[in-house]
Amino acid sequence: MKLSFEYGHGLIEAQLPDNTDVFIPGETIADPPHIPEDQIEEKTLESLRNPIGMEPITELVKKGSKVTIIFPDRVKGGEHATAHRKVSIKLILQELYSVGVEKEDILLICSNGLHSKNTEKQIRGVLGEELFNEFWYSNQIINHDSEDYENLVDLGTTRRGDPVIMNKYVYDSDLAILIGHTQGNPYGGYSGGYKHSATGITHWKSIASHHVPKVMHRKDFMPVNDNSLMRSKFDEISEYMEECMGKKFFCCDAVLDTKSRQIEIFSGYAKEMQPKSWTVANERTYVPYAEKKYDIMIFGMPQFFHYGDGMGNNPIMLMQALSAQVIRHKRIMSDRCVIICASRCDGYFNDELWPYTREMYEMFQKEYMNTLPDMNRYGELFATNEEYIRKYRFGNAFHPFHGFSMISCGHLAEKHTSTIYIVGAQEPGYARGMGLKTRSTIEEALEDAKKKFVGENPNILALPKTFTTTSVHLMMKDEVYHGEDDYGCAHHH
Repeated sequence: MKLSFEYGHGLIEAQLPDNTDVFIPGETIADPPHIPEDQIEEKTLESLRNPIGMEPITELVKKGSKVTIIFPDRVKGGEHATAHRKVSIKLILQELYSVGVEKEDILLICSNGLHSKNTEKQIRGVLGEELFNEFWYSNQIINHDSEDYENLVDLGTTRRGDPVIMNKYVYDSDLAILIGHTQGNPYGGYSGGYKHSATGITHWKSIASHHVPKVMHRKDFMPVNDNSLMRSKFDEISEYMEECMGKKFFCCDAVLDTKSRQIEIFSGYAKEMQPKSWTVANERTYVPYAEKKYDIMIFGMPQFFHYGDGMGNNPIMLMQALSAQVIRHKRIMSDRCVIICASRCDGYFNDELWPYTREMYEMFQKEYMNTLPDMNRYGELFATNEEYIRKYRFGNAFHPFHGFSMISCGHLAEKHTSTIYIVGAQEPGYARGMGLKTRSTIEEALEDAKKKFVGENPNILALPKTFTTTSVHLMMKDEVYHGEDDYGCAHHH
């Protein structure tokens, strides 16, 4: 069969054996039904007015109350007219105004965490014209700045000893509203809920307590589940924030489908609301599909996806993207599984967005750096580099510590596969420098893998749109996901 895979700004074709299985999220197996467009406002409002585990917004504020509305950056959630951010924020504002909250007492904060601060154009895209025009020109839409110490508050540490440094505007407000998306994330289960606050409005030292090898290389991290140490740290950090603030976050999370349409909306106290939203999200996210374990997974990387332009070319970012597939699909991979991935890998690092990755790449080539975790001791060196911090604060670059969360993740692809082939690399040395094999075509890589790793009749899974659709986590057909990992640990919320 002939299949096309994403590659750079276009596609690359491959002739694959006829017994290759092809999986495309939302198509191969349909998503649960989404809320019809004309009912989204009504369902969102119903959820806001009947929150789980806490009072509705109208009982939490009055005239004179200061309110922060925290919304995620462009990485998730879509930018269409009925996107969750646009609909929910508009309705939340109506609720606030109805009890006398004044417009000047409301601040919208983009929870970019260590991601790049969103540009005016990106904010306009995620919030829509109406909200943008209403709040932008009065300076009431800001990006979280994890290096702006005048507007951060250090709360000490959780009982486990994890540092909690958070956004001061959020801390000081009378009501903090988190807009989230319950979407499958390879990092500790779902986005939204307490993951949103623990990563989006904190500091690199908080994030360094969970986005690091000692958490990400544990047995419970993979395959993805909502019961890992990483997940419990998100919950602990956010609950500790609530304890210190003396108030609960008011969450409004949407379970989304492949096209970022709302399946269901959940509002209220994250501790009680999360498990309910996850139960619904599990139906879309953990897909019982495979009848056999796969020896080869084939996919392609576009140049622009997830974190930004160059994600599929930059060798450090590319490793993270490879690993995300392994974390998601580990349940259906055989022990000898090989990945074949198309990438232009042409030396384009996008130095504006990830100014520190070139230096990280160079470092990895020298000084006894044999595996990515050997690099981890330099996390603080990069995280405190003034020039990189300036670029994060004032140049819309990612924070330098983000690169270290990328390599903690990036190591997992190597750890859990027999080998990885990058095909179609324009400058293959970059791929080889990350420990990847290079071949010019998917067919050549497949032949080589048969000879060396998987034998003549491998089970092959092709994932043609894996990076441009909202991913799922594939499971064996008879597997049931109960929010437990493969070690039989039940939920302990």
